[in-house]
Amino acid sequence: MPLPMVRVGALLTSATLVLSINAGLAQSPAASVTAERAAFREWLIGSTNSPYAVQAHRRIGTGLVLGPTDAEIPLEGIARHEVSERAGVVRLRTGGQERVLPRSRQVPLGGYRIEVAGSPGRSVLVVYRATPRDSKPPIWYHYDPGYDLTVRLTPATSPRTRRILAADGLEVEASDAGTVAVTLGGTTTGLSVMRVPDPTGEESELEIYFRDETNGRGSYPAGRFVTLIPLGGDRYRLDLNRARNPFCAYSPVYACPLPWRGNLLPVAVEAGARYTGGGLELPAEPLP
Repeated sequence: MPLPMVRVGALLTSATLVLSINAGLAQSPAASVTAERAAFREWLIGSTNSPYAVQAHRRIGTGLVLGPTDAEIPLEGIARHEVSERAGVVRLRTGGQERVLPRSRQVPLGGYRIEVAGSPGRSVLVVYRATPRDSKPPIWYHYDPGYDLTVRLTPATSPRTRRILAADGLEVEASDAGTVAVTLGGTTTGLSVMRVPDPTGEESELEIYFRDETNGRGSYPAGRFVTLIPLGGDRYRLDLNRARNPFCAYSPVYACPLPWRGNLLPVAVEAGARYTGGGLELPAEPLP
């Protein structure tokens, strides 16, 4: 099922989960957002590869042990398995047998499914349950056309590349794209924009990870993501009704992105995704 404006990366296998912007152009903005929200809700609470279906989401690093109760990832009914990565190749070993795990493809393991996500050298092992756990559906603020803005991107004068966590909890090399000026409540704030690649390396998007005065009081404490939609030239659509939570808002097994320093709107942005608990706590320090 395609999903709207949601960067989910390689961890969601071959399913196409980033909705094409063009698909919604024939609809009114409000109808487009409503359709996107309905598709996301259906995916989140019903799909076997949504955050609600994830049992574990762990960086492989120097290796992981699966199965026993004292393992890094205990799995009921699973014998001891060892996962390791060397030269970008991830292997699963058990009982003297070893096999290479494919990247971005689910592999059955007893009553679970495992998948290698992320980029080589920073691979993550994702363990899925057979079915999503019972979880409350996502909620949003009411659509407000006043939060559908047109902005201009001022390119970064000295762009640099930084290693960050994307919304799906995967580590990526993102580059500075520039800044946009956002005027809300009579106040103009400059927000940093980063070009965030998909872990597969096939595409990238212009992303803003922002905070505002609703954080912890209606929206997720760590902030929300929103994607710029190209309008031509240096003009972009910044629709805060499409602001979305990082995956750590839906399950504490995900690492949570650090807030981006300076990306704080001094107003309450009552638009986009809301939060009613169940995720990970706010990271302590913003990204330098």
